[in-house]
Amino acid sequence: MKRTMPSSPELEFAFEAHVGVGPLVDLGQTPRGHRRIVPIIGGTFAGPGLKGRVLPGADSQILRGDGVLEVEARYTLETDDGALISVVNRGIRHASAEVIARLDRGEHVGRDEMYFRTVPRFETAAAQYQWLTHSVFIGVGERLPRKVIIEFWKIL
Repeated sequence: MKRTMPSSPELEFAFEAHVGVGPLVDLGQTPRGHRRIVPIIGGTFAGPGLKGRVLPGADSQILRGDGVLEVEARYTLETDDGALISVVNRGIRHASAEVIARLDRGEHVGRDEMYFRTVPRFETAAAQYQWLTHSVFIGVGERLPRKVIIEFWKIL
C-alpha cells in the first residue's frame, strides 16, 4: 500500500506571556553541564481565552558543551478571574556565537536570530481552563535583556 505524505498539524494561538526575569544566578560547572538559574519575577499574559499575571518562579538552565541551553521554567499563572495555572515549560535555546555574545551584552536579539522552542505542561483545578490540560502546546520564545516573551500555540 502506497502512503501519501502526511499533512502537517495545524496550530492555534493560545496566549502570549511577557515574563520579567531577574539577574542570572550562576552555579557553575556540574556533572550535567553549566547550571544557571534565572529568577522569574512576574509578568503578564493574554490571549483569546484568558489573561492575567505571571507569578514568581524560576528557570533552571543547563548550558551544554555543544552550546545548547536546556531550560525548565516553573511558575504559576493567575487569571483575571482568580484561577491558578501551574506551568512547567521545558525547551531548548541556541544561536550562533555572535548572537549569544550580543545577547550577553544586553543587546536586542530578534526571535528569528535564535532557536528558542518549548513544550509547556499546564495544570489547573479551574474547570474553565481544563482545555489547557487536554492538548499539547508549543512555545516560541524571544529572550530580551530583562524579559522573555513566549507565544503559546495549541497543536490541533
